[in-house]
Amino acid sequence: MDYTKESCREFARLLASDSPAPGGGGASALAGALGAALGEMVAALTVGKKHYAAVEEEMKTAAAELDAMREKLLDAVMEDAEGFIPLSQVYRLPKDEPGREERLEEATIAACAAPKKIMELACRALELTALMAEKGSVMAVSDAGCAAALIKAAVDSAALNVYINTKSLRDRERAEKLNSACLEMQSSSERLCGEIYGKVRSALLEQRR
Repeated sequence: MDYTKESCREFARLLASDSPAPGGGGASALAGALGAALGEMVAALTVGKKHYAAVEEEMKTAAAELDAMREKLLDAVMEDAEGFIPLSQVYRLPKDEPGREERLEEATIAACAAPKKIMELACRALELTALMAEKGSVMAVSDAGCAAALIKAAVDSAALNVYINTKSLRDRERAEKLNSACLEMQSSSERLCGEIYGKVRSALLEQRR
């Protein structure tokens, strides 16, 4: 079942159930996709306006990439489920099952792939959102801020879905390499989101003179 083809209410119901998927990784991907969509909306409200003619082509290019990010993040909802379900199946094997530890290690490594990819996609979407906040229509500046907040949530949520797996890896060198890459993405996204959100909030709270 492709969870992204369910209604919002059905997706939320599945998320609330005891099913192994969708879970935190899938929710992270969806949050990132929603953020990317809001970024696209800012571009849509900017393109075609005379006041923003100078940035129209830049907006169109960024919107096209955000569209690609949105689709890839939606695909990642299922990719995360496909990566986690095998791991949940290995966990259910008897602890004395021959080869269980090796299979567990392999499945754990595989389960890290989708959330790490979600982080990478979200980080790029956040960079494009910064452009929307800076050069997009002032009428949609709050949407650019919302986009940044959602995308940042996607990065942080996906990171936790990597860390819960790296914690149990026996290959500590691989684990630390994955952790380091994710921590770096979190740090850069925190800095950029802070800039975007702070700028948007200040613009909205600034009193008219």
